[in-house]
Order: sequence, then structure tokens, then C-alpha cells
Amino acid sequence: MEPKADPQRRNRRILVKLSGEALMGDSDYGIDPAFLRRLASEIRSVQETGTEIGVVVGGGNLFRGAGLARAGMDRVTGDHMGMLATVMNSLALQDALESMSVATRVMSAVRINQVCEDYIRRRAVRHLEKGRVIIFAAGTGNPFFTTDTAASLRAIEIEADLLLKATKVDGIYDADPMLNPSAKRYDRLTYDQVLDQRLNVMDQTSIVLCRDHHLPLRVFNLNDPGALVRAATGGDVGTLVTN
Repeated sequence: MEPKADPQRRNRRILVKLSGEALMGDSDYGIDPAFLRRLASEIRSVQETGTEIGVVVGGGNLFRGAGLARAGMDRVTGDHMGMLATVMNSLALQDALESMSVATRVMSAVRINQVCEDYIRRRAVRHLEKGRVIIFAAGTGNPFFTTDTAASLRAIEIEADLLLKATKVDGIYDADPMLNPSAKRYDRLTYDQVLDQRLNVMDQTSIVLCRDHHLPLRVFNLNDPGALVRAATGGDVGTLVTN
């Protein structure tokens, strides 16, 4: 497979990975409506540039399967609960977008036909081509796989030009900048550097998927107003990871 086009150029189609915790905003739990509205506004601004946009949302603000498993719950049961949490978050984001007149579809990897569509790749691509924002819910539909892996997988399946990972810091550091003020931020990295240095960006499965399919990844601070739009339109924000 040939490498993707230069990610510094305008991107035709992107996928944004949002953690469930991001939706908490300044709250300790659940969904912060004010933050959700700001996020929806930024997604609309990206769409208005002509960029096709897909979103994968985590569920950590409501449930974490791995955490529940450590507390004694069956891991598969916990992961299924986590998948349902991502559906709830996806529906909340859909509602915020549609309140701003943005055509949006939620597509779930597990069947919940009464509240959203099943994920079908060809249908998802068609929605994108029609200018609709697609929110991919329920991860990969399988236990033991994170929503980071789901984001890499969906980005590859829809042939996205760029995967955007939204975080609480402005890129990738060699240490946790919240704990170490002297931590060094990287402007650019290769996927092999991320793997070799065990940098805590996304889980290794998702990183390997991106590397093997030549999918550029940009990590940026979602709490910086306008950063999503700049990252989506080729701006030099955060950290860029390529082959």
C-alpha cells in the first residue's frame, strides 16, 4: 500500500477519536452539556470546510470494562457495558450536532436498531459522501478491544486521510506533563518511535494498525478552542505521527 498524501495538506476525510472522559468537561462524571455544545460547534466548523468527518467516542465517563473486571466483574460483561456507554455518548453528541442543523448518523457495531443504525462500511462511506457526520458507536463490537483500536480500524475502513486523537494535553510527551513539568513535547514522531519508547498515546494494537496502513495520526489538545478545526484542516498543532 502506498503512503497517504502529505497530512499537512487539506484533508478530504478525517476521523476524530474522543475519550468518554472528554465529554465530562469540568464535571466529575457523565456529560457536561456546555462542553458538548462547544464540541459540536467545532465539529460543525470542520464540516463547513468541506471535510468529511467521522467520530469515535469512548465510554469512560460512564463505564470502563477493564476497571469493572479488576473489581471482580466478568471482563466480557464489563466490556459489553462499556460498549453501551459509548452508544449513550454517541446519541448525546448526535443530539448536540442536530440541534445545530448538522446532519448526523450514529452507527453501532452492535445491533441496537431502535436507536441507531448498524455499522455497515459501504453505508458509512455513503453517508460521509453526502456530507453527514458519522459517529461510530460500540467500539469494534468485540470485548478486549479498546475504542482507540476501533478508531484506527474505522479510519482505515473509511479510507480517512488523517486520524485525530483528542487529549487533554497539546501533543505527545516523553513523560506525563501533568506530573513532570520538565517533560519534553515532540512535534513529530514515527510509529516505530512511539512503540519502541512505549509512549502512552494509544494502545499498541491501534498504533500498529495505523503504521501498517500508513495512516497519519495527530494528537492535540481538545480543550484548546479551535484546535480541532486547525488540526483537521492541516494546521501544525500537537504532535504528528507518521511512518
